[in-house]
Amino acid sequence: MKPILDACCGSRMWHFDKANPLVEFCDNREHEAVLCDGRRLTVKPDRIMDFRCLDFADGTFDLVLFDPPHLLHGGERSWIVQKYGRLDRETWREDLRRGFAECWRVLRPGGTLVFKWSEVDIHMREIRPLFPAPPVVGTVTTKKRETRMFIFYKPRP
Repeated sequence: MKPILDACCGSRMWHFDKANPLVEFCDNREHEAVLCDGRRLTVKPDRIMDFRCLDFADGTFDLVLFDPPHLLHGGERSWIVQKYGRLDRETWREDLRRGFAECWRVLRPGGTLVFKWSEVDIHMREIRPLFPAPPVVGTVTTKKRETRMFIFYKPRP
């Protein structure tokens, strides 16, 4: 088994090596599109899997990357929804809570969880109560709706 899980890989945008053999790339969809600026978008995970129900044993990964969709608004054919996906307006809190729980479950003790979030539609103060544990470090302030990163450490028993 690979030591790193990207639970919501999308088009692997934040990966320097988009074919890194150490990473198990998962997403709930496969998708191809040509965006409005002519760029090609490809979402092709190693495994199609919902981050709310990961098909891995407890404690499988040393590092888990969790960059879930952060949008509530936007049409199905909008480039931003095609690129990042969209959360359900009614169930997003429970969906993210379940996603955190699953990422934490498959993270081995002594492992690290990295959470990435953009405050476009949902402010960080609404996300923090969903965290599986207090973060060790992260971005704590922004003046604009920016991307935030939080790093969690799962203690050994």
